[in-house]
Amino acid sequence: MNYYSLHHTSPNTTFKNAVVQGLAKDRGVYFPEKITPLSNDFIENITEYSNHEIAYEVIKQFVGDEIPTKKLKEIIAATVSFDFPLVKIDDHIASLELFHGPTMAFKDVGAKFMAQCLEYFNQGNEEEITVLVATSGDTGGAVANGFLGAKGVNVVILYPSGKVSDVQEKQLTTLGQNITALEVDGVFDDCQEMVKTAFLDTNITKKLTSANSINVARWLPQMFYFFFAYKELQKKNKKLVFSVPSGNFGNICAGIMAQKLGLPIEHFVAATNVNDTVPNYLIDGVYNPKPSKATISNAMDVGNPSNFIRIRELFNNDLELLKRTFSSYSFSDTETRATMKEIYTNTGYVAEPHGAVGYLGLKKYGLKENEYGIFLETAHPVKFLDVVEATLPVQVKIPEQIQKVINNKKVALQIADYEGLQSFLLK
Repeated sequence: MNYYSLHHTSPNTTFKNAVVQGLAKDRGVYFPEKITPLSNDFIENITEYSNHEIAYEVIKQFVGDEIPTKKLKEIIAATVSFDFPLVKIDDHIASLELFHGPTMAFKDVGAKFMAQCLEYFNQGNEEEITVLVATSGDTGGAVANGFLGAKGVNVVILYPSGKVSDVQEKQLTTLGQNITALEVDGVFDDCQEMVKTAFLDTNITKKLTSANSINVARWLPQMFYFFFAYKELQKKNKKLVFSVPSGNFGNICAGIMAQKLGLPIEHFVAATNVNDTVPNYLIDGVYNPKPSKATISNAMDVGNPSNFIRIRELFNNDLELLKRTFSSYSFSDTETRATMKEIYTNTGYVAEPHGAVGYLGLKKYGLKENEYGIFLETAHPVKFLDVVEATLPVQVKIPEQIQKVINNKKVALQIADYEGLQSFLLK
């Protein structure tokens, strides 16, 4: 399997090189040259397969022969090592909980898969790799955990000062070893732009890659849990609608990839907070990125989502074709809090802000009688403790994964601009 840059001015490359490079030299994200649908027999009989077997069938064409079958299955086993339960909210809606991994966020899947791939590709190589990652919240913790102690790999995490939750900050600033946190005086988009700029900086001699969802090994494994959900819901014989809380749009893009592989998904809803670049694009056809705004659903505080170009590629840059199976709506913090209360009052279910935005997306879309809605609950409520406990009459129990880091001392270097990152990387 080869990959091409969506800026179309860099040479095509292999899966290995796409993972190791992260971003093409022309600053374009990589995209697979072809997508071969899975057999109808596999889809129809999916309940007969284990989650590990499903994940292998889904990912193998995108890896090709660059990782031996036995090793790829070991990587999958290490990646898909926790549950992805569907929790009924009412007769027409369920929450797909993606927070049962080590850092209690959906990004544990992609981060673990990428870390395992990169460590495999780097074995026997004396040159160390530096992984650069920008985070608006959960990416940093998931990447830090996934790469912790990886041989020959150093991780540098950039996060916006004061714009991640306390728990999220502890998860990315307290691990030490091969993990370094840089606290940026700015917003997520500033962090993301710094990462992209570093790749083109000829003064930096370190071997760089990215662990954001721009990296194919972070992005593609997110297809897995759409298949896992379908496996559980196939017996309902309903048309499935997925509402995905969306910031950088990697998660929903992976869902669309799953659809292209043959998974029968009726519709996707990209539910956003007030960072409404994509909802506006669907209205007026003009893609107009803008500075991100801080919200209580901070993992979605992205004004220029890097993965939306992949979504457009999947629909041949045809807006009308996209709109047939893709909608996007924006919601305020006030609406988010009200929905958290509504869900809890009606069902007793504790949704954190991102999940509540996903639920709002389904409500705005308006499910038909023969449709069943799934919203992705992308993080455990403890990750947004202040917001959840200030909004709902609950006291969130601190899970073991969080107890391990919550009292640890934060260690982060402060930087104000790209020169700060450059100076750090030139040391």
